[in-house]
Amino acid sequence: MQYSFLYPLNSEKDTQNLAQLLAKYIDQGVIYLIGDLGAGKTTLSRYWLQSLGHQGAVKSPTYTLVEPYQINGKAIFHFDLYRLNDPYELELMGIRDYLDTDHALFLFEWPSKGEDEIPEADVVIEIRKTDDELQREVHLSFNAESLMQALAAL
Repeated sequence: MQYSFLYPLNSEKDTQNLAQLLAKYIDQGVIYLIGDLGAGKTTLSRYWLQSLGHQGAVKSPTYTLVEPYQINGKAIFHFDLYRLNDPYELELMGIRDYLDTDHALFLFEWPSKGEDEIPEADVVIEIRKTDDELQREVHLSFNAESLMQALAAL
């Protein structure tokens, strides 16, 4: 990844602002969301989907492994691999069918559990807890110069 950016999240509003910016610049590709339990991966995903135009609740796919969305004609798949026992389970659930969807956005929480069954990331977003329980910092790795400029202006 060519670019790297560190961004503080001092409030949930900061998470929402980041998600809105990401939605403007990323509407397809493979996104890895990395972080401890409770770091805010699902919260960021929720705001991202809402920023893309999703109306209604955004469910965490912790038990279903994937929640598919159709938003303004765009296919989006939100995966949460936390409860995955074996990466081969993804093959059994038909992950190839999801991955064959053209121009789709794939959000993968806990991507390390998917091992070689999931494609490499276009963007890696790591959310880290800080000493302050309410604050986080986000480390983003990506290749798009336009996103780097937008993040720097945020």
